Amino acid sequence: MTIISGKKREKIDRLAELAARDEERGVSLWQDAFRRLRRNPAAVVGAVILTVFLLVAIVGPFFVPYGPTDTMGIREGVVKVGQGLIPGHSAEHWLGYDHQGRDVFSRMIVGARQTLLVGVVATMIGLAIGALIGGVAGAAAGLGGRWGRWVDATLMRFIDMLLAMPSLLLAVSIAALLGPSLITVMIAVGMVSVPVFARLLRGSMIAQSNSDYVLAATSLGVRKSKIALAHVLPNSLAPVIVQATLTLATAIIEAAALSYLGLGNPDSATPEWGVMLADAQPWLGIRPALAIYPAVAIIITALGFTLLGEAMREALDPKLRK
Repeated sequence: MTIISGKKREKIDRLAELAARDEERGVSLWQDAFRRLRRNPAAVVGAVILTVFLLVAIVGPFFVPYGPTDTMGIREGVVKVGQGLIPGHSAEHWLGYDHQGRDVFSRMIVGARQTLLVGVVATMIGLAIGALIGGVAGAAAGLGGRWGRWVDATLMRFIDMLLAMPSLLLAVSIAALLGPSLITVMIAVGMVSVPVFARLLRGSMIAQSNSDYVLAATSLGVRKSKIALAHVLPNSLAPVIVQATLTLATAIIEAAALSYLGLGNPDSATPEWGVMLADAQPWLGIRPALAIYPAVAIIITALGFTLLGEAMREALDPKLRK
C-alpha cells in the first residue's frame, strides 16, 4: 500500500479541485489555453510586439508625414554624393532620407503594411494547400482502408519531393520561374510552407483516428467521411494553428530575402522592408542605418510571432505544459 504524505495529498486535492471547477464551468481546450497564455511572460511580450506591429501596419499609413514616394530634394542635413543623396536626421525627418531623398520613417511605416500583407497571404496559401493535402492524406490513412493508404502514399511522395529541396532554394526557383513581383513572393513563400502544414495535419489526424471516440463512432455505423470532417479534423487543428503563427515569422523573413535578392517587387518605390534592404545595399559603406532600420524591424516582428507561437504550442500541448 502506497503512503501519501500530507503535502503531496494537499497538492493532489488542489489539482482535483481545479479540475472539478473547470469541469463545472465547462472550460474548453481553447479557454484553458488562453488562460495559460495570459500567465506566460513570453506570450505577453509577443502579443505586445504584434499589437504594436498591427497598429502600425493598419493605422500608421494614414498618419505618415510624407508619402512613401515623395522626394524631398536637397535640404539641410542632406549631402549630394554622385547620383544619390546621403540622408541626414532632423526634427522633421526622424530617420533621415534614403538615396533618392525619400523620408525613411514614412517608408518604414507604410512598408509595415506591405510586409504584413506578404506574410499573411503567403501563410494562408501554404496553410490552404497544405491543409488540403494533409487532411485528405490523414483521413485516407486513418479511415480509408486499402485504397486510403494508396492515396496517402501518393500524396506524401509529392510532399517528399518538396521537402527534398532546401526551403530558400525552392522559393528562389519558384520566384525565378514566375518572374519578380509581389504576388510571386507570396506564392513562392507559401509553397515552401506547404509540406510543413501537410505533414503536421496528416500526423495529427492519424493520431486522432486511433482515439476511442473514433472507434465508438465507427462501431455505431457513422460514415467515415462524417467522422473525419466532424470529429477528427476539428480535434487535429490545434498544432496547425500554432504552426501558422510560427510560419508567419519565417514567411516575413523569407519574403524579405527574396526581395533582397531582386526576386520581389521590381518597383523600388514600393515601401516593403525587403525592398528597402535591397535599395540600401549600395550605400552600406556610407549610411548603414538605411539597412539597419528595416532589418531590425523584420527581426523584432519575427521575434514577436515566434514568442507567441512557442507560447501557444506550450499552452495547447499537454506534454509541454508546466
